[in-house]
Parts: sequence; C-alpha cells; structure tokens
Amino acid sequence: MRRLPRSAWHAATVASVRPETSQSARIELDVDGWPGNAAGQHLDVRLTAPDGYTATRSYSIASSGPSSRVVLAVDRVPGGEVSPFLVDELRAGDQVEVNGPLGRFFIWEAPGADVSDAPNAPDAPDVSDAANASDAPDARDASRPVQLVGGGSGIVPLYAMAHAHAEAGDDTEFRLLYSVRTPEDTFFRAELAQLAVNGPGRAGGIRIDLIYTRAAPTGHERPPMRLTRDEVARLVVPAERAPRVFVCGSTGFAELVASWLLDLGHDARSIRIERFGGT
Repeated sequence: MRRLPRSAWHAATVASVRPETSQSARIELDVDGWPGNAAGQHLDVRLTAPDGYTATRSYSIASSGPSSRVVLAVDRVPGGEVSPFLVDELRAGDQVEVNGPLGRFFIWEAPGADVSDAPNAPDAPDVSDAANASDAPDARDASRPVQLVGGGSGIVPLYAMAHAHAEAGDDTEFRLLYSVRTPEDTFFRAELAQLAVNGPGRAGGIRIDLIYTRAAPTGHERPPMRLTRDEVARLVVPAERAPRVFVCGSTGFAELVASWLLDLGHDARSIRIERFGGT
C-alpha cells in the first residue's frame, strides 16, 4: 500500500501557458522537489507582489503520477485576486510557489496502488467535503464502478482520474457525466474525445456523457438545458451497483447533484464531493 506524499511548499517555474477555453488557461509547472501526486489531489498557489503582499488559492491538479511536471487548468473568476493573473498575465519562465500535494479523500488510484491515510499524509486544510467522505473500508473497494460527475471547471480533478484510469489500462468500469455551458467551454475537449474512443467495456475505457446547458453542437440529440434529476437517474451508475461517486463543481451544482444521488438511493459514504465558490 503506497503512502501519500507529505505536502510542502515548493518553488515552481512556469513551463507553458495556453488558453484552455475563452475564460481559462492550462498551466504547466515544473515543480522543484515535487513528490508526485494522486489523481484528484489539489495544491495551493501563492503569489507575492513586489510590496510583499501575498495571495493564495487552491486549484485542482489535472495531472497525476510521479512526474515533477504539474498541470493546472484555471478558470478566470471575475474580480478574483489570483485567477485573473494566472489566466491573463502568467508567462513561461515566471516563478510561483505551490504547496502540495493536498487532499486525501477526493482521490482515485488504480487497483494495486491503493493509498493509506498515512501518518505522513498532509496536515493542510482539505477542500474536499470531509463531512460526507468516508473512511469506511468499502469506500476503497477498487472493484466497484466509478462514476464521475463534473460541472464546468469541476472537470479538472475528474479528468486526472479518467486519464490515470486510461494510462493504467485499468478494467474498472468508469463513467463521466460532464455538464458544461457550450462545446467551446469544455475543458480538455480533445483529450476527453480521445479517452472516449476506447469507450466502455475495455481496459482503460470510459463512457462520457456530455450535458450542454446553453448551446449544443449541431445535431446533438439533447437540447441545451440544465442537468436534471431524471438525467442523473438515467446516466449515473445505478445505486444498486454501489458505485464510488466523485462530484466536483460549484457549491450549488455539487449540492444539487449530491441531493439527487441520495434520493436515488446512493450510499452517502460512497459519494465524495469537491466544491468551489467564487473566490
């Protein structure tokens, strides 16, 4: 059983920055001394102004594994202190500080690489919803199906899980339900399309269901509208199959989806939530 690396502050050099969507950027960092991270973990980014003022924000990590190259996908928050700088001003070669890897509950690793709540696990605050994150042994049963439910930029840690699943050639059943405003707002659009090529039923394969809320591609079978409870009932792995469910999105999205999952009979101990607000 592998232990999660201890979190610490690290110096990071920006390797590249490029648009992810019109409102977000994909940022690759070379992090000195980075110990690697599990899929679903997050980190803190700290910026320091010339006058010494600092601002720190948490961001999910879109990559996983032992590499010291860390990938983020940051959505610009209007009026925010950190995200507008990261999206609009950050350039290759810039230096930032990162603290991580963080988080023990909202993670997925391939069977055989199970992680422990080790004594050396990070002490830093966990943005995962610990209230409904269970330490029960069944929550770690790698043989159970995995259902990912993401809204908007909440796809970031879920993409890391789906990518790790594909890289491992893992035969666990994986599904992703992704709610996004328009095709142009889809994070990791090309990568998700590539992951979907394998489809369900193959090692490393995944079933991806896309829900567009404002504009859908031409010919898309579903008119644009918000995700509904009936769609969650139809598209999510049924409760009787006891899936592990990871939900990530805005607070409103995550709480609504979680309430539907509970209504549909899912065990609260099997639902793990990561939520974010407009800070």
